[in-house]
Amino acid sequence: MASNKTIIIRVAVSVIVCLAVGGLSGIATSSSVSTWYTTLNKPPFNPPNWLFAPVWTLLYAMMGVAAGIVWSRAKESIGVKLALGLFVGQLVLNSLWSVLFFGLRNPTAALVEIVVLWVAILLSINRFYLISKAAAWLLVPYLIWVSFAALLNASIVILN
Repeated sequence: MASNKTIIIRVAVSVIVCLAVGGLSGIATSSSVSTWYTTLNKPPFNPPNWLFAPVWTLLYAMMGVAAGIVWSRAKESIGVKLALGLFVGQLVLNSLWSVLFFGLRNPTAALVEIVVLWVAILLSINRFYLISKAAAWLLVPYLIWVSFAALLNASIVILN
């Protein structure tokens, strides 16, 4: 088992990386949120725009803690590389969704992509569970939010 100092460092690095990815995704989002996005027809259950940033910040932090916990188990579990590889893959897909939906203003492509993202998150949770149940559970709110985002995305495709 890694030392407490190593665990703290790995969790901190993972949180910073996840928050940075979220920040970069926010750049793709910001150009369209107050312009193009406001012109779209949205379902009645669409949350207010101000809610997205705090929710995503919390989710990215939780994702980082989960990845840091798994990374800290590298010496004791042979599945860590695969688990972290899947995690990085879903993180890339997470960013790609923002580029497709907001950057390219293509909700249909984003809808196809979010389904792939959802599967990648589920695979990450499964792999994390084999290493740390706590890490896996930290990703569950993210899966729930992405499920909701997929429903919003699908509704926007249908309504527009």
